[in-house]
Amino acid sequence: MFTKFTASQSVEIAVPKQPIPIQHYLRQPQRLVKALVDNSRMQQISDDVFRLKMRSLSFMSLTIQPTVDMRVWAESHGGIYLRSVGCEILGFEYINQRFALNLKGYLSPYQTDSGTRLQGKADLEVQVDLPLPFSMTPKPILEATGNGLLKSVLLTVKQRLLHQLLADYRHWVISQSEEIKISNDATELPILNPE
Repeated sequence: MFTKFTASQSVEIAVPKQPIPIQHYLRQPQRLVKALVDNSRMQQISDDVFRLKMRSLSFMSLTIQPTVDMRVWAESHGGIYLRSVGCEILGFEYINQRFALNLKGYLSPYQTDSGTRLQGKADLEVQVDLPLPFSMTPKPILEATGNGLLKSVLLTVKQRLLHQLLADYRHWVISQSEEIKISNDATELPILNPE
């Protein structure tokens, strides 16, 4: 019995004013991925595709660990988009062959009277053909449990985004400012003392 689970999560973040606008930071989507995912659980496959090893998820008495390939790219207006392009469930071949995960999301900056804000949304959908005895469970119970699990996954991502993104942005601005200062210092000519 194929069952579909869905969840959505929105986010809005006030961006503290920095010397370099956040749009410049967002042009490097890999920084966002590294801010959201622990390095030990992430592998860069290509310029814009990342393999993310998710934390183990418990569904009823079943524990699975999905590995998701995500394409992450930036648009010229400063928005970042992400879309899942592959998924594998390690250790459960039966479920792996009957499992589909679709994640899409975006994060875009916009201006208000009080400054820059980031607005985003993520939609997560999983379709799975559950084996016995799970397929004997009433569908409303299955759906409520699965939807709740997906919602908790997106909520965890949202919390990391709220805490990690602005901290990484601030760190990036400081490092960029230091690089600019060093390059400016290196280009200044020494002043000779006329004697």
